[in-house]
Amino acid sequence: MRNILAALALTTALTLPGIAMARPVTLTTTLKNYGGNGAYLAIYVTDPKGAYAGSLWMAGTKSKYYGHLSDWYRATGGNTAEINGITGASVGAGRRLAITLDLADALFDAGYTLHVDAAVEDMRDSPNEIAVPLTAKGAGQPVQGRRYIAHFSYGM
Repeated sequence: MRNILAALALTTALTLPGIAMARPVTLTTTLKNYGGNGAYLAIYVTDPKGAYAGSLWMAGTKSKYYGHLSDWYRATGGNTAEINGITGASVGAGRRLAITLDLADALFDAGYTLHVDAAVEDMRDSPNEIAVPLTAKGAGQPVQGRRYIAHFSYGM
């Protein structure tokens, strides 16, 4: 029941800011100069049991490439309804993506994890490139990615 409420709070916070107990959070992703085309990024949250809780952002608009964001794709079945209204352009090598959104307070310090999958055309996919626990203490702490992401952080 708690997970359902947290997921509902997550989606409610994204769709109806101000109704749920939520706070603005800025997610900042800086890419390495990997020398390829723009990266597709799927940013999403899993619950304390590792089950998909919701999508926060999709960088990249061509759905034919979403299968390369394999962990996100497996969790959602590639359902593009999960990212309606939260999609933007892919992110070029060496560039930075910063998005601010409202996240439910119930997601912090409750075992939820923020994930970033990355994929670049004609290069290796990088599922779960970033996985960081959503904690108040972790805010502002940069985390290095495994392949394409130089660093990622969230700030409140």
